[in-house]
Parts: sequence; structure tokens; C-alpha cells
Amino acid sequence: MASPALTQSLSQSQTLAPQMRQSLEILQANTLELSQLLRQQIEINPTLEDFTESESIEDLEHEQPDEDNFDEHHDTYDDDLRDLAILEGRTLGSNPDSEERREFLYNSLVAPQSLASHLAQQIEESALDEELRLACMALIGSLDDRGFFTDSIEEIGSRLEIPSNLINDALALLHTLDPPGIAARNLQDSLLLQLERLGLADSLEHRIVAKHLDGLARKQYPQVARALKVTVESIALAAEHIATLDPSPGAIFDGTRNPIISADVRITWEDDRWIALSTNENLPRLRIADSYKDMLSSTPDKKVRSYLRDQIRDGRVLIRALDQRQDTIIAITAEIIRHQPDFLEKGSRHLRPLTMNDVAETIGVHPTTVSRAVAGKYIETPHGIIEMRKFFATGYHTSSGTDVSNAGVRQTIQDIIAGENPQKPMSDSAIEKALKEKGLKVARRTVAKYREQLNILPSHLRKSYKQES
Repeated sequence: MASPALTQSLSQSQTLAPQMRQSLEILQANTLELSQLLRQQIEINPTLEDFTESESIEDLEHEQPDEDNFDEHHDTYDDDLRDLAILEGRTLGSNPDSEERREFLYNSLVAPQSLASHLAQQIEESALDEELRLACMALIGSLDDRGFFTDSIEEIGSRLEIPSNLINDALALLHTLDPPGIAARNLQDSLLLQLERLGLADSLEHRIVAKHLDGLARKQYPQVARALKVTVESIALAAEHIATLDPSPGAIFDGTRNPIISADVRITWEDDRWIALSTNENLPRLRIADSYKDMLSSTPDKKVRSYLRDQIRDGRVLIRALDQRQDTIIAITAEIIRHQPDFLEKGSRHLRPLTMNDVAETIGVHPTTVSRAVAGKYIETPHGIIEMRKFFATGYHTSSGTDVSNAGVRQTIQDIIAGENPQKPMSDSAIEKALKEKGLKVARRTVAKYREQLNILPSHLRKSYKQES
């Protein structure tokens, strides 16, 4: 057996310093994430303070730095703020009014109501005997996010040892609760419950959902009409009514369904030109507290001085990284403004191709920096809040010599379909020909891909059987 031995070897590895990791984290964070991160740092580092509440907007405004002197601006930023505060004789800390406003804000923030709590509240308000109430609560706990049962009612009753008659009574009660269609076994069951709640138990809509839901989904209106011995137009009218029902009645209580989006930068028209402005309303404004700077110079305790020196240094690094993030985002947005004037004036159809490499080369950073800076960020534009990444895409060169981005092609496809005859919808091949007539050479498979990205159905499912009046 080989005896153990000691050996030496050399290897190279690359690690990121804590300050660099923090800088990257700040760069990649969106506004909401950054707000949480900064408030965390305020709690950790006692020398940092948020002076949002104690100063007016006018006091806080400072000129955007030129691209050639970013570093100089970062080095002097917090010292300039301190000097300005001393010259104006402002006091540190917060006043009672601001504290009261902040307390009111915190007390106003509540978690969105869940489906289970919404249903449980209705059960608690009903005059039920204890056994039925417990059975209802047990069934509520077995619903998924859509409001449907993932297991069969029999399995649930057996697992919870609830008699079948009590399960049936509880289920019937849940079917009367809001929202309509809740506590269903599946989509078909939910749609039938919603129609019955509307008093349409004997309607054509009810018959279609009960017997021909698959044919309805495939838009096989002639076949469904023959089976039910009615006209195709009546099937089309019934389908329009069925489409107004909710396929997932419990999803409205899903807190992740409509996430909050906050713009990180705003494009606005001022002084006859488009400009980029940071949206810092949701971010704490940081500075090093004067009291700790004064303590650093006056305390005789070496350990205290060392601790304060480290904390102040870390605070300055954080503020510098925050400024660098804001400056980078503003610089990228300025390039988007320069490159996309037609979009700002006319809309998404006029987006031009733009790559991150192009922007990185212009503002003097690495392409990965641009990629990190735009990740999860949004721009408030004249045409709504748009994800920054959507401005970076390849495109097509038209026969007229202009460039059109992928987003512009998608918008053109959407416009073509919006103008088609609903009784004779255009196939992907027909859309390909229509694009070619507009000077855009796009393959049929690409047309199909873009149509799917737009959540537009294929032609045979877009066909309308409703007669024009």
C-alpha cells in the first residue's frame, strides 16, 4: 500500500473582492431590489444615513457628470454633500412629521389576500355548524392556485377522514362562494359552475361546455353546430360569451401574477430634446453621517477609530458604486435615445437594431457591464414602461435601405393580422408575402415564431364564423 506523502503544487484562481462583488450586485439590482439592499446596508453600517426625508428635492439635485470625469465625480460626491449641509446649517436626523409619515407608510403596507384567506373569511361569516365549517376549511386547504382540486374529492375525504355526505355538503357550499367557479374539479367543471351562477344552466353555452369543450377549443364550429343542430353563427356568439368566463378563478389572488414594475430611468422631452432622468423616488439617499466623521477625528480610542474608519470606507465604496450604477444606466439610456429617435416619436414599429457591443464601445465599458446594467431594468418612455433589454436586438435591412429591429417586425406582423378579414385569416405564408411587399424578407418559420411570441393563434383558430351585419 502506498504511504501518504506531502506534495506542493502551484495553481491560479480568480476571485472577486468583496467590494467588487457588492458593486456587481448593485449594478444588476433593479430599483426595488436596490432599495431593499440599501436599507439593509443602513442597518448594518451605522455611519450611513438616509437623508431623503430631511432634504427637499431641490437640495438633492446635482448635475449629471460628464463621461470623461466619472471617477472624479465619485470621489467628491459625498464630501460635497457634507460641505453643502454644513454651509446651509442643516441638522441631521429626522423630524417628528417625517417619522409620522414613515410610520403611516409602513403600517399601510399589507400582504395581498390569498385565495384561502378570502374563502375562509366567507366561511367564518356564515352561520355553520362546527363539523361543516371544518370540512369546508379542509377542502379550501386542498385547492391549488387556480382554485381547483388537485386530488379527487373522494381521496380528500378519505385522507381527512370526513364522511362523504359532509364532503358533498361542504363542496356545495364552496360553490356558492366568491369568486364564481371556485372549488371545481377541472376547467370544464369551473366553466359550468360559472354559467349556472349566471342562470344559464339550460343555455347553449352550457351544452357546448358540457359536451363539446374540446371542439370549442379547436374552433371546430361547423362540427359543433351539426352535433347540437344549431347554426354556426349561434355557436360563434355562444363562444364569445364563454370566452368572458374566468378559466382560473383563483389566480386573481396570486401575488406573483402581476409583479410590481418600477422604472429605473425615465425618458422625457425637455428643452426641445429627449433626455434621460434617474427615477430615484424609491431609493434611500445615502451619505456618511457628520457625527461619525467628527467622532473619528476626536475619539482617543484606537479600536473605535479603526472601526469607524472601516465603516466610513465601506460606506464611501457603497455610495460610489451606487453613483456608478446610476451613471452607467443614464449613459446607456442616452445611447438608446441617440439611436432610437424614430421609436420615441412614432412607437415600437420604428425600433432600429442595436447591440450591447455597440453601446459598450461608445460609452467605454465592457459589453458584460452593459448586460448587467440592463438586466431586470425598465425605462419609462412616451410609449409606456419597457424592459431595457427589448432595445437590444438584431434586425432586418429593408429593400428601401432602412434597418428594422425584430420588435419592429413583430409589430408589423401584429398590424397585418389586426387588419385581416376575420372570416378569411391570413396564413403564415400570406403574412410572409405581405412583409415582402413592405420590403421585409422574413422566412415563414420566423413569421410563425414571432406570431407565437405575440400570443396570436394560427389562422385556423383565428377564423370568425360570426356573420357581419
